[in-house]
Amino acid sequence: MEQPRQSGFSVTELLIVIAVVLVVLAIAIPRLLHARMNANAASAAASIRAIHTAEATYAISYPQVGYSASLLSLGKNGSTCESASSANACLIDDTLATGTKSGYVFDLTGDGATPDATYNITANPISNGFSGQCSFSSDQTGSVHAQPVTAGSTSIFQMGGGGPGGCQSGGSM
Repeated sequence: MEQPRQSGFSVTELLIVIAVVLVVLAIAIPRLLHARMNANAASAAASIRAIHTAEATYAISYPQVGYSASLLSLGKNGSTCESASSANACLIDDTLATGTKSGYVFDLTGDGATPDATYNITANPISNGFSGQCSFSSDQTGSVHAQPVTAGSTSIFQMGGGGPGGCQSGGSM
């Protein structure tokens, strides 16, 4: 009598396949995380540019107020945008107006004068090394600056040329 031939994979073959999959994952996951951090940084730099454009429009539209001192007033701030005002200018999207977007926290401050003649915007990663590695800042001049977020790091450089910590993006405004 002939014994039927068994089909399927041996334990050795399965272990080899699992080992290959683990090696591929060990290479791919860090690259995917790095790509996500780069995308978050690019989004943060673009958001700062959008805020700069919105601030310029806001200062022209509301000269008695000057620059906006809050992100909420640049957004809808609960309105339908049928009639924009200095409290709800409808110049930036709702997500950015809340102060958190694409792994970054945004903070906008004015100079406190009436009208506000200056402003400062910063974007910091929610979780350094996971959502981003660079901190961004800008003011009414329109220059966007990037700084690596590491303990003891103090070097700030203008956007566009790579630099410490790999913080780079599309150039200054």
